[in-house]
Amino acid sequence: MDYGMFRAAAASPKLKVADTTYNTTQIKSVIDKAVAENVRLLVTPELSVTGYTCADLFFSRTLLAASDKALQELAEYTFDKDIIVVVGAPYQSHSKLYNCAFVLYSGRIVCAVPKQNLANYNEFYEKRWFESGKGLDDYDDRREFTVNSQCLVRTTDDIVIGFEMCEDLWVTEPPSGKASLAGAQIIVNLSASDEYVSKAQYRRDLISGQSARCIGAYIYAGAGVGESSTDLVFSGATVIAENGTILAEGKRFQRDNVITIADIDVEKLNTLRQKNMSFEYNKDNEFEIIDIYYDGVIGTSDGVSSIFIIDDSDCDEFDSEESFDEDDEQFAPPEYFNDLKYRYVDSHPFVPADKTAVRERCEEIFAIQASGLAKRLEHVGSKGCVVGISGGLDSTLALLVSVEAMRLVGKAPSDIIGVTMPGFGTTDRTYNNALDLMNSLGVTVREIDIKAACRQHMADIGHDESIKDITYENTQARERTQILFDLANKTGCLLVGTGDLSELAMGWCTYNGDHMSMYGVNASVPKTLVRYLVDYVASVSDERTKAILLDVLDTPVSPELLPPDKDGKIAQKTEDNIGPYELHDFFLYNFVRFGFSKEKLQRLAEKAFDGKYDSLVIARWLNVFLKRFFISQFKRSCIPDSPKVGSVSLSPRGDWRMPSDASFDEFLK
Repeated sequence: MDYGMFRAAAASPKLKVADTTYNTTQIKSVIDKAVAENVRLLVTPELSVTGYTCADLFFSRTLLAASDKALQELAEYTFDKDIIVVVGAPYQSHSKLYNCAFVLYSGRIVCAVPKQNLANYNEFYEKRWFESGKGLDDYDDRREFTVNSQCLVRTTDDIVIGFEMCEDLWVTEPPSGKASLAGAQIIVNLSASDEYVSKAQYRRDLISGQSARCIGAYIYAGAGVGESSTDLVFSGATVIAENGTILAEGKRFQRDNVITIADIDVEKLNTLRQKNMSFEYNKDNEFEIIDIYYDGVIGTSDGVSSIFIIDDSDCDEFDSEESFDEDDEQFAPPEYFNDLKYRYVDSHPFVPADKTAVRERCEEIFAIQASGLAKRLEHVGSKGCVVGISGGLDSTLALLVSVEAMRLVGKAPSDIIGVTMPGFGTTDRTYNNALDLMNSLGVTVREIDIKAACRQHMADIGHDESIKDITYENTQARERTQILFDLANKTGCLLVGTGDLSELAMGWCTYNGDHMSMYGVNASVPKTLVRYLVDYVASVSDERTKAILLDVLDTPVSPELLPPDKDGKIAQKTEDNIGPYELHDFFLYNFVRFGFSKEKLQRLAEKAFDGKYDSLVIARWLNVFLKRFFISQFKRSCIPDSPKVGSVSLSPRGDWRMPSDASFDEFLK
């Protein structure tokens, strides 16, 4: 007997940020569970295919392509299942990206409804990546579905479904109001609402209240704990309301798939609307209604658009599965020649090829760095600078910039306190270069040996000094940073950071060690460019300073945290561990600036470094780069202020916003 009931479910599947393969598997799992429970409508969270917190990864072609593939796979998965599945994913059109709810049924994408109101306040920054879908009326020719902000879906038993996405519920006039007046008895909301104290009840009240205003049902599916916790925490809230009453609510903060099911009394809702004279059906609405017939026909309110055969025995007319066959000539992409024969690929994209241009670029960058530091010194009323000097490239550049900044604010080089802090790995070469450079530039020299303090610290935490592991190394880095901060406090000075862009990209810095300062002058300067900048300053310096700088340039890059070799030379060489910086800078530039795929990065590098690195070497270090880049975001999420000097920066406040726990699996394929 038909009791006018409609079984629906809100799900919050397990998720890995930016891992569409994993997410697809989890969505399939909740589909199977919903089908087993005879659910007719399943709603998943906002951007459930990719993850809501992908941030600037939404600029990546790799992620968007993976999302499209996952959508196709999920659509195919519904082929033999009598269930409407709504998933969240990005949709690209006319060089714009839209945050959409995709309706999947019987093997295909029925339609996509874009988010209209973008959250762009406090912790939200959606307009950075997405365009509002208000007024969007598009059609995907390849996959034959409509993308429309005013789109409704109607079942064969005359149940109409409308769509909202997260912020759409929180605005003064939610789109669900008009959708309800156009006939929608059920509103679904794909959401990614973060959690903080008292927000859950407020959100629950909004859901309940909107269902009452619309005299309808409201199905809310929120993003779960698998989203990035960089700055926010998501709970996986799932709520189903009917005319002001909460029918079902899932438990929040679950670490497994959550599916909340309720039977909605549509007959009751229709009756209540009929009785309520304030609820006026809008016959002149602008909504497009797409009909889904469970007897196998999919059409539109203006007429049947396509015939869809569910029964396999009748598949001679139209085979749904074949329509998604990647080998089908209709959808097969044309083959292009990609040997790059007539294409120049710059192996050092951060550095101009023309020597004259290099000098001009270095002058400009050096001026930007010094000007930024000078402004900060004036703003905080600092008496001077504190800079840790190791005798390596980065600290050398930071000291040179500091000298120029002091000149700009009318202070003497002696107002800079340069600190050399010999540790277990310090060699005579770097130690002497540090002292000689400070004396040559006229800065105030401090020498603080950290070995005794480090031994005491290792003893305090029960670490055997003979074990030369990460604890042994980071103890030294953090001891140095502690000294520098405390000395800056004592002298009323500003601590200048020395770490560069390449180190931030690779995570080659100690968290809350050399990673931290009061102002980082090198944070957007890659290692390959640091060399050119030091070389440029050497070319305009006196002979004594020039000689020191040239020897610094000739010194192997090393953190010097492990003891020297038997000859007293640097034993710990950075590029032996993580690979050549010139390769990593090449990867960094092309990945962050253009979002190139791994495959494309590999091919471009083979062309750029032809004759220097073979394909196996490039592939090895490319894998290292991608993995380290992803797992190191948490360090970049809290770096100090620093001046942007080029087209690529990893500042969390500027060029690059990325979740700290995004998965790299898709990007390694």
